[in-house]
Amino acid sequence: MAATLPVGILMATIALFFCQTTTVICEFPMTLPLERAIPLRNEMKLSELKALDHARHRRLIQSSNDTDFPLEGTYDPYVAGLYYTKVQLGSPPRDFHLQVDTGSDPLWVTCSSCSGCPHKTQLQIKLSSFDPGKSSTYSPVTCSDAICSSEYQTPEAVCSSDNRCTYTFQYADDSASAGYYVSDLIYFATAISNGSSPLIFGCSKELTGNLVKNERGVDGIIGFGQGDISVVSQLSSKGLVPKVFSHCLRGDDQGGGTLVLGEIVEPNIVFTPLIPSWPHYNLDLKGIEVKGQKLAIDSSVFQTLPNQGTVIDSGTTMAYLPEGVYESFLNAVSDAVPVESLAGTYVADGSQCFFTLNSISEVFPNISLNFAGGASMVLKPKDYLVHHMTLNDGETGWCIGIQKMQGSQGFTILGDIVLKDRIIVYDLAGQRIGWADYDCSKSFNVSVKLTSASGSSSVGTSTDWPLIKKRTLAFFVSLICCFLLF
Repeated sequence: MAATLPVGILMATIALFFCQTTTVICEFPMTLPLERAIPLRNEMKLSELKALDHARHRRLIQSSNDTDFPLEGTYDPYVAGLYYTKVQLGSPPRDFHLQVDTGSDPLWVTCSSCSGCPHKTQLQIKLSSFDPGKSSTYSPVTCSDAICSSEYQTPEAVCSSDNRCTYTFQYADDSASAGYYVSDLIYFATAISNGSSPLIFGCSKELTGNLVKNERGVDGIIGFGQGDISVVSQLSSKGLVPKVFSHCLRGDDQGGGTLVLGEIVEPNIVFTPLIPSWPHYNLDLKGIEVKGQKLAIDSSVFQTLPNQGTVIDSGTTMAYLPEGVYESFLNAVSDAVPVESLAGTYVADGSQCFFTLNSISEVFPNISLNFAGGASMVLKPKDYLVHHMTLNDGETGWCIGIQKMQGSQGFTILGDIVLKDRIIVYDLAGQRIGWADYDCSKSFNVSVKLTSASGSSSVGTSTDWPLIKKRTLAFFVSLICCFLLF
């Protein structure tokens, strides 16, 4: 006769199993909110914004449990904006507002007694500085630490005379951040629990250049590059988050969005491989089509080299093409627009603009960026045009938001104007980038699969559950666990 178990014990056993195997689910998703740096009503000249983008592009040559972070910001190039989020560090935890940057690796915050650090800002935030003496969990990073002999960032960390591991991040626009590395707790809140982990980050004691401007003053930068010192790399190496992150930037007037330490999963996502051994998110762009017609350009112009290639960069506001490609692109778009649908053309801040009374979706062509592996990113008119003005007679002026790279730089940069209203997945473990059109004001599905440093599934992670509706399943499983066990 088969042995039997009382129903209560059996149900408790099942509940315990689910509680154990869904531990990671309960800790995710971990997200960062992005907040608008400058209110939507505060406008900025397009030429000023382009200058900021170009300074950033020079840096590309120089520096050869999922967690949600709500975001604020706007893609509109006529609004001075950057994306920032709130992060808690130290014990007791303190809030820091940090600019989100996929083009750099480390997290750094302004240190107490910092020279040149902004003390006020036009943003609706309270500035903070990190004081190691006021955190009970702080520990120094000394010269004997591995970071002082590793190239985490250019230039590599160096040992100071007082046995501190120091750094200087020099930017091509003459701004810089200098300080020393520390280790302390970073906190991430989820729907049903809180978590924390030690993290190595920078404590900057001196800032110069654009980093000290009060109108854009924040507490530091949180980098999401591929380097070992980035937040996603450090936390994933401990098995706390997947080695993948995603973002979804809203393209409406409200702006904002979400950045997730984890993989947003949608059926329509297409992937293309990352080009290996490059510090940025370089892709293999094969060609460009305008209204189904391929531009007659040599594809070698997109080849990845030290001074050219295609890069996805959420820190760049607009999009950029090399000079030769830009001219062909601009001519193809202009030729595809019916003359009778235009009320005139003009140039604003170096950008080609058009007056029309009709909807831009009826007037302007779709553009297709075709990548290795057969993946295409289709740009509708709203994805490359920027509203510039509206006249009294109802005519609206629209400018092309894809710009020409300056000088001899051969980069193709895909910035926020083309990344908005899309899920973008940065799969560092799989060395690929994926995207899909999406309404970023809606909820989304998130993968819960974690891999350990060896590449195998982590203990306590259910790989049979490929995705969950954001937080909902973890919440109800926890309720069942608590009800049956207690």
